[in-house]
Amino acid sequence: MTNTIDLHVHTTASDGLYTPADVVALAREVKLRVIAISDHDTVEGIAEAVEAARGTELEVIPAIKISTELDGTEYHILGYYLDYTRPDLAAELADSCAARLERGKKMLARLRELGMPLSWDRVLELAGDGALGRPHIARALEEAGYVESSQEAFDRYLGYDKPAYVSRVKMTPYQAIEMIRGAGGVAVLAHPWGLPPIIPELVAGGLQGLEVYYPKYGPEVIGYLCQWVRRYGLVSTGGSDFHGLALLPDNPLGGVHVPESCVEKLRQQRDQGQAHA
Repeated sequence: MTNTIDLHVHTTASDGLYTPADVVALAREVKLRVIAISDHDTVEGIAEAVEAARGTELEVIPAIKISTELDGTEYHILGYYLDYTRPDLAAELADSCAARLERGKKMLARLRELGMPLSWDRVLELAGDGALGRPHIARALEEAGYVESSQEAFDRYLGYDKPAYVSRVKMTPYQAIEMIRGAGGVAVLAHPWGLPPIIPELVAGGLQGLEVYYPKYGPEVIGYLCQWVRRYGLVSTGGSDFHGLALLPDNPLGGVHVPESCVEKLRQQRDQGQAHA
């Protein structure tokens, strides 16, 4: 079954391995028609991707993926079609970027205590202009020879409840939803399978959609999530969560089939929100 849509794509603006322009080139190679640049807690990669796709058959949807936390559980909220040029959005995201840097320093301090010192400057180099995250530290650990792969770094040191893991101050999912909708976007809960049963509360807080199509989601999971979509009149989205195969080998760009109706309904939800703004 040919797939032409991927609504969950990361670039070097956060923790992906490909620049936004390179992602656009790769998307065209695999004959995608629509992609969403949805970097973690930043919109810095969107303009480059939009410009790279200008004059081509590829649509780039401006998006974001915001890390949030509630009652000790992490929730990722995707925002689609948001106005990424708004100054107030940039200001809110700057606070998140600062929190990421502080968290990174604390994780390096823990790794140093574990006998694995890393160069802070090298971690910053790996992050480049993007929002610093655990994948950059994982790559630094691999480079230094402490682990054989980024996955091993997460499994042994950087994953939740592992010895070098440090939580950071995050907004709640309700705050993320408010921020996305305030920027004219459509708020969607990312990879919801396995999370606590909070969908009704999030819908009451303004959630507009669920990520139904995601790597390793089989027919039963998709069917279950579609029931929630129908029950609450939500939009469904999906994508590969592409970061680059060297980082996530099981998540190729365009590797998850996403029905074209998802984009149509996303646009409808965007237009309804703008009409009531």
